[in-house]
Amino acid sequence: MRRVFVLVLVIASSVAAIADEGMWTFDNVPRQVIAKKYGVTLTDQWLQRLQQSVVRLETGCSASFVSPEGLVLTNHHCVATCLADNSTAERDYVARGFTATARENELRCQGAHASVLVATENVTDRVTKALAGVRPDRMTAVRNETLTNLESQCEAASKTSGSPLACEAVALYQGGQSWLYKYRRYTDVRLAFAPEAAVAAFGGDPDNFQFPRWCLDMSLLRVYENGKPAATPTHLSINWSGAAQGEPVFVAGHPGTTDRLLTVSQLKTQRDLTLPFWLLRFSELRGRLIQFSKSSPEAARTAKDYLDSIENSHKVRRMEQSSLLDDRLMERKISEERKLRASAGSAAGAWNEIDAAQQRYREIALPYTWLEGGAGFNTELFGFARALVRAADERAKPNASRLREFTDGALPQLRAQLEANTPVYPEFEQVRLAFSLERMREYLGPDHPVVKAVLGTASPDERARMLIEGSKLGDARVRLQLFDGGQAAIAQSTDPMIALARAIDAESRRLRTIYETEVTGPVRRAQQAIAEARFKAYGSQVYPDATFTLRLTYGAVDGWTEAGRKVSPFTQLEGLFARQTGQAPFALPQTWLDAKPRLDLTRRANFVATTDIVGGNSGSPMVNARGELIGLVFDGNIHSIAGSYWFDAATNRTVAVHPQFMRTALEQIYPAGALARELGLSK
Repeated sequence: MRRVFVLVLVIASSVAAIADEGMWTFDNVPRQVIAKKYGVTLTDQWLQRLQQSVVRLETGCSASFVSPEGLVLTNHHCVATCLADNSTAERDYVARGFTATARENELRCQGAHASVLVATENVTDRVTKALAGVRPDRMTAVRNETLTNLESQCEAASKTSGSPLACEAVALYQGGQSWLYKYRRYTDVRLAFAPEAAVAAFGGDPDNFQFPRWCLDMSLLRVYENGKPAATPTHLSINWSGAAQGEPVFVAGHPGTTDRLLTVSQLKTQRDLTLPFWLLRFSELRGRLIQFSKSSPEAARTAKDYLDSIENSHKVRRMEQSSLLDDRLMERKISEERKLRASAGSAAGAWNEIDAAQQRYREIALPYTWLEGGAGFNTELFGFARALVRAADERAKPNASRLREFTDGALPQLRAQLEANTPVYPEFEQVRLAFSLERMREYLGPDHPVVKAVLGTASPDERARMLIEGSKLGDARVRLQLFDGGQAAIAQSTDPMIALARAIDAESRRLRTIYETEVTGPVRRAQQAIAEARFKAYGSQVYPDATFTLRLTYGAVDGWTEAGRKVSPFTQLEGLFARQTGQAPFALPQTWLDAKPRLDLTRRANFVATTDIVGGNSGSPMVNARGELIGLVFDGNIHSIAGSYWFDAATNRTVAVHPQFMRTALEQIYPAGALARELGLSK
């Protein structure tokens, strides 16, 4: 009863206490609550097997092993970059889909990697000891040094043991806990199957975050080791019948970020400053990209992946803004904060520290966002240039003193990205960069020193053309020569994009230093004090905000009531064909139209469950009490976007692909017989 009582206090709602809320770390799953509500007892063995089956992709998605030979199930939209990078004007894998009829035909996803969490270690005491007595303006630097040293020691120990791991420092509860997460990393990732985009993303942006849905948002990757499919004996079997309505289900994945534990002043900064800025920016950029896409079929192809991400981001930010404008949410947050602050004792001043840091951030937000945040230089080529310039400078420093993205542990991933032969489209890059330069000039003003230095007498369009046309950073060989050449090569380079990155680096770093010493440093110290007060008041029966780390959520297959109408939790294939219009985004591929007469249209397509997810859970396996995969998470309904800040049990739903839809595709639509057999299907 104390556990339930604590949860009531934490969430300040008796309804939420019995809700399927929480993105729980595997070491702190509320097993008694789950057993009481759903009659399911989760054992250590069950959790361990599931943990070893779940995969994190570098695209910010989740996935799972589904065969003993490295086969990985995830979403189509999680492999869109791989499809685009392997496509040409004559061979568009995004539009046409891809099926490897033999393993030697699987497509290499350049620069991709997949990680599996094998162990965790709580290092809170070591980090707390290192930060004891440190001034607020030194907090970020000392914390970074401490975390880098812990990661290095962890990786060195794993190499000595003969099982090299990638170790990542993770902060939970806004810094109240510090952990080392230890991953087995696969750097050879290949694409085995993806359907056409028209059926994978059926309904397009109009249906995004909606339900009913009919999306075959699935794909199959394979991870390799030493040129051979990796052995993955701990994998999930698929229950092709799926789950029944009301059946308990679980989602294991890597949710991106939530802000449920932020203070009221931090939420107000998002509401009043951050979200309005990005909403306007995404709206304007989306319009530019839509017009560019209409200029030619090739323009539409090259812009599609990025435009899809912009449209998705715009919708997310719009709904997040609506959530923060909801008086119910803010009143609840104010009430929760008032109660916790009253019990915090000497830590009560931590909220004032955060208030002051938020005010300082508001003062530097614009130049920081445009320069250090890179909003003024929105192009792949500038991303390469900045990484090369900073890598050269940072690698000359001791490992513990570097920026976190350039430590010895991070450099292999950076090198893999630099050496990947991914295509760069100059015309598309010019559109993005010209827009960024134009808006940076508008926000910072034409007399800002950086704006004057970047543009000179040229217009944003002219400067973007000169930078893109003159740069050779689209060539992986050039990038690697600069990377390997270090500071000398960077100093001697005449590449205009490298020159741009050099020119703005001093001011960008100055703003970063202000941000880290006067904003994040004080905030982290204050958040740790608040976290300790929260632990003292409520114990460990609180889940941390999402941090792109492995979590488990629980719930049941169920619909919800919308405007007085009950929404069924399932859709069927007959609805897919009924919704087909022949015009994008409701146009089915010819493969599906031709197959319609032989399909069982009562098979289920998509379904919803009450599990608590956010972005980053895309591609997560949904499993039943036996640990069988019964769904592939690909979206949430429109109400789930508010999940960044709170969980509404009545309407927040996860949307998943049903196994029957995937079976139909593999057995009856595509030449995927070998893959179907590997997944346990007879045909």
